[in-house]
This record gives sequence, C-alpha cells and structure tokens, in this order.
Amino acid sequence: MQYSPLDLFVLNSARGPLASMHALDVMWVSFYSIGAMLVSVLLLSASRKWIKNAFLSFIIKLFAFLLFLLGSFLMVLVVFTWPS
Repeated sequence: MQYSPLDLFVLNSARGPLASMHALDVMWVSFYSIGAMLVSVLLLSASRKWIKNAFLSFIIKLFAFLLFLLGSFLMVLVVFTWPS
C-alpha cells in the first residue's frame, strides 16, 4: 500500500475518549460542560458580591472551582473526540 506524505495528518473517524458515544451524545456532554462552567462563574460572582460569611464563601468558591474543573475536563474530552 502506497502512503502519501499527507496521510500523516489524516485523522481516523473514531478517535478520542468519547469516540464510542454517538455524536449527539457528545454534543450534550459539551452543553453540560458549558453549563457547569457558567454555573461556576455565577457562583463565584454571587459569593463575592452577596455572601459575607467567610466560611460559607470559601465553601461556595471551592464548589465553584471544582465545578469549573469538571466542566473544563469534559470540554477537553469533547475537543479530543472532535473528528468523529
């Protein structure tokens, strides 16, 4: 079989960690990750503006940070699954 030099850059159709999922399910995962990041930003804004208790503010900021990490991780998985 003869390979051209550009075959090195061709991506297979089933790649990435979410490749076994249907494309529309991967779309929903991307929506969930966007929603998680949006909720984390809203929680951070609310904790800075309205919550005066330092301990409660810290707990909400920690939860928002973990939610942002989860959303970012899911979005990275979606991006690595992009070719399928």
